[in-house]
Amino acid sequence: MDTGFVTTPFGRRPMSLALMRGQLQAESVKTGRSVDKWKVFRNVCEARPLLGISDRTLAVLNALLSFYPESHLSGEASMVVFPSNRQLMVRAHGIAVTTLRRHLAALVDAGLVIRKDSANGKRFARRKTSGEVEDAYGFSLAPLLARSEELAAMAQKIEADRMALRRARERLTICRRDVRKLIDAALDEGVPGNWNDIEATYTRHLACLPRNPDASDLDGVRLKLEDLRSELVNLLTRFDNSKKTSASVVQNEPHIQNSDKDSLELESSPTVQEDALPPATEKVHSTGRQKIFPLALVLQACPQINDYVQGGPITGWRDLVTAAVTVRSMLGITPETYETACGSLGRENAAIVIACMLERATHINSPGGYLRDLARKGARGEFSLGPMLMALVRQNSRLRRGPEGTCMISAYRDCHQHGR
Repeated sequence: MDTGFVTTPFGRRPMSLALMRGQLQAESVKTGRSVDKWKVFRNVCEARPLLGISDRTLAVLNALLSFYPESHLSGEASMVVFPSNRQLMVRAHGIAVTTLRRHLAALVDAGLVIRKDSANGKRFARRKTSGEVEDAYGFSLAPLLARSEELAAMAQKIEADRMALRRARERLTICRRDVRKLIDAALDEGVPGNWNDIEATYTRHLACLPRNPDASDLDGVRLKLEDLRSELVNLLTRFDNSKKTSASVVQNEPHIQNSDKDSLELESSPTVQEDALPPATEKVHSTGRQKIFPLALVLQACPQINDYVQGGPITGWRDLVTAAVTVRSMLGITPETYETACGSLGRENAAIVIACMLERATHINSPGGYLRDLARKGARGEFSLGPMLMALVRQNSRLRRGPEGTCMISAYRDCHQHGR
């Protein structure tokens, strides 16, 4: 090595244990060891956050390395470079002399170079008669050789942390996208749930992220969002299964259709007679506690239900019941609540109630609670569909004042007066 003892800095610059430790570490390098100087420099650039140096400091180190004539730092040669401040300023892209001194001090403090000061503080080399350098004073690059493995490990750690941060951001981004789109899908499908609270939970989790999060911060938020995503998937799965079950029940129910195309079509139900009403009068049927109103009257009072039938307008009771199942889902009414209403009111009357609720959807705060209340009243015999239907007929102003409309009104009045 080029020094065999610990040297102190020139002038008023103090000596420190860190400086002595760095010199002793540089002295411990084996003679035959060498390393590519630019590879070490790249490792220093990667490890810059751990070393606590700036990019301008790296520019000064790059200038110092450019004055070392060999491509490899080797313990067999002198690793002291002795450029003047003017030469360093030129190769460091013209930085000011005060800035140069500050960054040279930063390199020394970081343990990347060692000052080897002469008696008067000047930088120079004393050569032999043969022209070889006998002794040199300036900056020793020996710490770069001594710490080459440490610097390489630091660079690898920085790269690993960078990759971990990138992966954490990618996973969080995917999870955020999943939760956001699952919430949107649930709202579009009308899935029942407290979506205001779910939205607030989603926003609260994201608000926990600091301005410059690390991988652990991102992973912590991601785990919370993954739990929320699992809950959303379970909600959507249960909702989808309930829709399939409801659709299967409706599709598998047998129905009786008269050979007369103009007569009404009734689903087979324990509370509904299997004969159809004559189309000329469309009188109301009464079967015990339950009454089946003319389908034409129902459609006149609730025209919006036609929009929820595939393949055209409603032509029979089966179409109405099928459309009611779709509207039930849209209103956020659970299958259990709807089946309870079917048991209390009859499937046809429950479908009529759903059609009436669709007409007044903007005025009903809790469709499920509203239907449960009507089902309880129907089970006690305290609820009649007639006033609800006629109120909607008058509200929509679509009842024709011809013979057909008069017939429907009289049919309703006959049922209302004699059916109880």
